Amino acid sequence: MAKGGISDKIKHGVTRRGLLIGGGAGTGLLIAWAIWPRKYLPNLTAVAGETIFGAWLKIGEDGHVTVVVPQAEHGQGVYTTMPQIVADELGADWRRVGVEPAPLNPLYANDLGAGELFEGVFAGIPEALKRTHATRTALVLTAGSSSIRNFEGDLRQAGAAARVLLSKVAAGRWGVDWPECTTQAGFVIHGKKKLGFGILAADAASESIPDPLPLRQGDAGRLSGQSLPRIDVPSKVDGSAGFAGDVRLPDMVFAAIRQGPVGDTRLTKINRPAASKIRGVLEVIEQPRWVAVVANNWWAANRALDALLPTFETSGAIINTDSINAALSAALAGPGQRMAAQGDLAAVFKGAQVVTADYQVGLAAHAALETMTATARFDKGRLELWLPTLAPGLARAAAAAAIGISPDSVIVHPMLIGGSFGANLEHQVAEQAAVIAQRMKRPVQLVWSRYEDLLHDRYRPPAAARMTARLGPNGTIMGWLAKIAAPNTGREIANRLTVNDAAVHAALALEGRGDPYAVAGALPFYRFPAYAVDHHPAEIGVPTGHWRSGAHSYTAFFNECFLDELAHVAGTEPLSFRVSITAEPRLVRCLSTVAALGGWEGGVPGSAQGIACHSFRGSHIAVLAEAHFEDGQRPVVDRLVAAVDCGRQINPDIVRQQIEGGLIFGMAGALGGSTGFTENVADARSFADLRLPRLADIPDITIEMIRSEAEPGGVAELAVPPVAPAIANALQASAGFRLRRLPFTASAA
Repeated sequence: MAKGGISDKIKHGVTRRGLLIGGGAGTGLLIAWAIWPRKYLPNLTAVAGETIFGAWLKIGEDGHVTVVVPQAEHGQGVYTTMPQIVADELGADWRRVGVEPAPLNPLYANDLGAGELFEGVFAGIPEALKRTHATRTALVLTAGSSSIRNFEGDLRQAGAAARVLLSKVAAGRWGVDWPECTTQAGFVIHGKKKLGFGILAADAASESIPDPLPLRQGDAGRLSGQSLPRIDVPSKVDGSAGFAGDVRLPDMVFAAIRQGPVGDTRLTKINRPAASKIRGVLEVIEQPRWVAVVANNWWAANRALDALLPTFETSGAIINTDSINAALSAALAGPGQRMAAQGDLAAVFKGAQVVTADYQVGLAAHAALETMTATARFDKGRLELWLPTLAPGLARAAAAAAIGISPDSVIVHPMLIGGSFGANLEHQVAEQAAVIAQRMKRPVQLVWSRYEDLLHDRYRPPAAARMTARLGPNGTIMGWLAKIAAPNTGREIANRLTVNDAAVHAALALEGRGDPYAVAGALPFYRFPAYAVDHHPAEIGVPTGHWRSGAHSYTAFFNECFLDELAHVAGTEPLSFRVSITAEPRLVRCLSTVAALGGWEGGVPGSAQGIACHSFRGSHIAVLAEAHFEDGQRPVVDRLVAAVDCGRQINPDIVRQQIEGGLIFGMAGALGGSTGFTENVADARSFADLRLPRLADIPDITIEMIRSEAEPGGVAELAVPPVAPAIANALQASAGFRLRRLPFTASAA
């Protein structure tokens, strides 16, 4: 991704007025619509024979269509679903559709994703500024299950505009009215006459766009809603897909790094002579908080790190698992900040007998297959970066600041990502690679070892909750209080990622505000006369970050487990209990569907069945789990059933893939994926330490996608939150005791 732009935000249709910006024969033609802000013109490039249509697509003389995608592809399928939207509206031949990363540009700013990620940070900023902030700062971002929700309208407009322009050229050649023409499989068609897109594209630059711009009508030949094959799969299967670790540049060297423990850490001692004895070592680079070895191969560099025996000095408090738990407990016992409320909860609770339960979740590692990786080349004051990133503009700014150059002197090439789950929002590796490349004056590829990746993750924060409710005489919930102790992760993420953003830092400086991110999902979507959600900020001393589904991964656990406990106290079957107080009809349908599909037996003792649900990012899901303890100790999940209503589906297979992946991810977080701390160092050093489920541990999975014509909701994170509570509720039904800590062990009861 070159420096410069992202999405064209067409909000009110495209006008007839057009601006033609022409290039030479080898650069193609650019059609820029006047609806774009003049200061945010597209900055795509084209090869000989390609015509650029706005900010989103290019058509070649041979008929190929290239769709420009600003979102990072890390397995969620945006390199297929976003081109599919354009191809559907355009009438393209799917076999001839390709994709390329978008350049940096405010046109591709993801304001919805920014709002989801930095939830609540902008509460003190004027609404008008809030709406335009992402665009003004060119915040290109893949987060919050926002790709389709944010960009579908832009993509459809882009495909429609190109279709109309091509139809006008063809109609002029045939002497007919262009509205009489249709497009299908890469051709403009009128009766028995047809012309391919490739021979029409260049002439389309002279045509004008009607106002209003008509979208494609009818169902014939439509691609949207079909399970088309993924564009990224063939190259991933044959090994030709380009990941950051595959980059090879002339004269390139390789670097490995060792960073100090968490906290205020400084490098104090290394053994340079020992490292220099490792064959292939070229340089040792010391920084206050880390040391890197550069060699002619990565294996030598990593071996030399061990030989260096780096010593770090850490000042301040010692961080252990016990200190983290103590910080959560102290925060929960101290004053909190009310984040949401309805009704007079104090009056409801006064003098009443209430039900109370405490829950806790541990730090969760991202543990993506691809560790942090970046390749950097610094030459004549300019820096190029090849890296997996969910926020290329933020990575560019951080790398520039690290070596004291302007962001305009940095070019970022975004690569395919080998998993992420939020980890690649962070950009320490970009900063480190830039420093090493500047020092070496030759291209450098920096790869973190698995050990380093786990020890210096930005973990999903730990959290503790004290849930309190009053039941009415008929078993209804009269009042609900959620007190949640967790770090200010949302404020921490915003502060860390937006170093140069004055508006964000002004908002963060406001006093007396909690962190809505830290309690996201805690606001119940059930009907209660009175409720309140309090955040109790906890200082744990460990840096935390965004993890797939964010705080919803623990707030859903708190809510859905406690709701199950209340149903038991009320003597009510858990499914009926939920349905009776659920305000969202689509969620009720998910619950009834999953119960029928899974053969729900009422969650009675011995059934080994549990149920949970969640509404999230405009989508709804219910999960039924069957689980038991093996040898009385190890929890085993036997079956997962999910019913999902995520609105209209662009590519049903990809939606199903994301739901299935989310179920497994959520199960992994319930059974393992966590780490403790010992003297400022994470206990987990390898995948084996995380106790992640293996292929043999994956249960039978059944997914029912409920047909809906509602607007598309988010799906990449949807299935994660309800899995852990569904399993916990199943284990309660199986073993007769309640697990209130994540990850689960029999001792966590």
